[in-house]
Amino acid sequence: MTELKHRKLERSATALMLAIIAAASVGGIVEIAPLFTIDETVENVADMRLYTPLELSGRDIFVREGCYACHSQMIRTLRDEVERYGPYSLAVESQYDHPMLWGSKRTGPDLARIGGKYSDVWHVAHLNDPRSVVPESNMPSYKWLGTSALDMEELPLKLRAQRAVGVPYTNDMILNASADAYGQALPDSPQASGVTERYGEATQVSAFDGVTAGVSEMDALVAYLQVLGQLTNAAYENTAAPEQMPDPNN
Repeated sequence: MTELKHRKLERSATALMLAIIAAASVGGIVEIAPLFTIDETVENVADMRLYTPLELSGRDIFVREGCYACHSQMIRTLRDEVERYGPYSLAVESQYDHPMLWGSKRTGPDLARIGGKYSDVWHVAHLNDPRSVVPESNMPSYKWLGTSALDMEELPLKLRAQRAVGVPYTNDMILNASADAYGQALPDSPQASGVTERYGEATQVSAFDGVTAGVSEMDALVAYLQVLGQLTNAAYENTAAPEQMPDPNN
């Protein structure tokens, strides 16, 4: 009897179409309904800060070069992951990421907590020649980033676009985006003080690529890597985290 009903359904184009719509609707509701409660799943933390214009540019370079294809930024709650990488990832840590770079595909190690674990010099050496610091690495070289000047004219537009999707950049941050990127990568410049005023004292101001003649894409990428896991201390508070957040200044 069931077989006969199924054959009848298949022979009726209208009935089959309605059945397909009903089945697809169930799947859609399962996917979409949780989004209406998304605000309840994201933690509220007082110390969450925004990406600086330089760090945001570094993130764009990270995506542009396909780094996310080999490096996830999501530490799962599995014991072996927590012991290797640090406290598991919280939703709040990625609330300003567009797009989020979560996932479990790891040709290379997870980078969710890479910020502060290595020096700027190490990161530059690693990007220039990965096997000079990790002999078994199969990562390609990104040496050209050190000689590619960062395009800072578009930074105000980038921040404005981020604000349009919910990132709370202020008018002052947008107006000074280019100057802040310059100041964060050149600590001795007059613009350096404005970076910490707008983004907080915890913001790392450094000649990331070791060159003070200008701001390169290497500066931006290293600045981004150094802030991963550093935007909030939430993952280290009231958890079983075995260590403290790395300090990039030490």
